[in-house]
Amino acid sequence: MTAASIALIDYGAGNLTSVKKALAAIGARVFVPASPGALDGAGAIIVPGVGHFDATRALDRAWIDAILERVGEGRPLLGICLGMQWLFEGSDEAPDVPGLGVLSGQCRRLRVPPEGHEGTKTRRRSGHENGPEARLKIPHVGWNSIDRTRDASILEGVAPGAQVYFTHSYIAPLTGDTVASTEHGEVFASVVERGQIAGVQFHPEKSAETGLKILRNFVSSV
Repeated sequence: MTAASIALIDYGAGNLTSVKKALAAIGARVFVPASPGALDGAGAIIVPGVGHFDATRALDRAWIDAILERVGEGRPLLGICLGMQWLFEGSDEAPDVPGLGVLSGQCRRLRVPPEGHEGTKTRRRSGHENGPEARLKIPHVGWNSIDRTRDASILEGVAPGAQVYFTHSYIAPLTGDTVASTEHGEVFASVVERGQIAGVQFHPEKSAETGLKILRNFVSSV
């Protein structure tokens, strides 16, 4: 594992404490840059996030340029939950706020069948529900499986159908960068990877050993 520090971006839309603790648990060195210029010394960048896409407005042109410059130098970038959605071109949740644009496509609201529809119940495979069936709701909150669609370094050593913890209402599109998908009323991209850029729709810091494994995979690429 490298000794290079990982920059954890704080733009007021994520629980940095839990992400820091998870990274500390796997031996990663982390710092929170106070300004875009502080990214110069980062070995990698993580953009976390919870909540509304409008929160990414705080990542202004200076931050975007600094992050793009580091990515252009080959430094790894990971987006978590809202941070993953920000890697795309934008989101219907805040149409006037552009994303980073390193991945193609537009994020949109998750759709589930209407009440009373045959598809409003789904069988859970995680064992974390109090019964074999649970009514689908938005936001999608709780444990669900990630189903690998192709090999990817971010998922190396992760068991097929592994369970992770989600909390979100918007989803990223299924594209050629999708390396794992999840179903909650519809199938959506839950893990993406293109070169040294990766994103996870779930919260690895809340996803037990599977989440730590995914973070280890990212840190090992630094």
